[in-house]
Amino acid sequence: MIEAKDIVKRFGGICAVDRVSAEIRDGSVFGLIGSNGAGKSTFLRMAAGILKPDSGRVTVENEDVFENTAQKSRIFYISDEQYFFPNSTPAAMRDYYKKIYAKFDGKRFESLVKSFGLDINRKINTFSKGMKKQVSIICGISANTDYILCDETFDGLDPVMRQAVKSLFAAEMQDRGLTPVIASHSLRELEDICDHIGLLHRGGIILSKDLDDLKLGIHKLQCVFSEPKTKEDFLELDVLSFEQRGSFYTITAKGERSEVEEKICAMKPVFSELLPLSLEEIFISETEVCGYDVQKLLF
Repeated sequence: MIEAKDIVKRFGGICAVDRVSAEIRDGSVFGLIGSNGAGKSTFLRMAAGILKPDSGRVTVENEDVFENTAQKSRIFYISDEQYFFPNSTPAAMRDYYKKIYAKFDGKRFESLVKSFGLDINRKINTFSKGMKKQVSIICGISANTDYILCDETFDGLDPVMRQAVKSLFAAEMQDRGLTPVIASHSLRELEDICDHIGLLHRGGIILSKDLDDLKLGIHKLQCVFSEPKTKEDFLELDVLSFEQRGSFYTITAKGERSEVEEKICAMKPVFSELLPLSLEEIFISETEVCGYDVQKLLF
């Protein structure tokens, strides 16, 4: 497990990460959400042992990761800004990483390069942005590390390739217990893959919860009533949002599913239905309670 405890990182007068605490549990997918400048990249670099926190600790299995070769060898970091050696090829990067990571699988690397339709001997500086991201992902998977930290990894990939990478991560999690940490500015990128979500804003963490817990505690209802209703008629519910269009009502409420259904049924609607919420809707509801407008933060 990677654990951050009250970590702070400043660059001059700018506080990039401000007292952030988070737990990244083994075998799960941790999604780190935040707008540009929220502190995602700085957090990942500290988690990878590249940067040292000004205060607080980042540990892997209770050992500080910074300047800890044994623990850093368990982590592969994919930066948002791709960097490769001048005039290098995928084959050259394979040979380089084989010297860095003891478990690097050269045959797996070659197989993935072929599957992705890349030329192993072509200079990487002639690749497109998306192709360069693919090379980094292939290097990360082939390194056989316990953790892979991805900074905006899906940015630049086409929809088919995004799904292919998500499927690859899922297979690695099942086969060898890989733990991906994926930072993104888009909730939609992570909705179908993450187990746990952390929301960063201005260097601080607003929310950190298991996705299942978020979904279980918030419900979206669509109802039709024969007589007009106002928000005050739903005081029995913990209403987060209320919208009316004629006799049709859309309500987002917190609580146990059975209790919410029971209270709505007691109001004798002509029609009622509980619908699954998107990750975006869940975050809007949760962050509005904290006094934030997630749409302004992330979109």
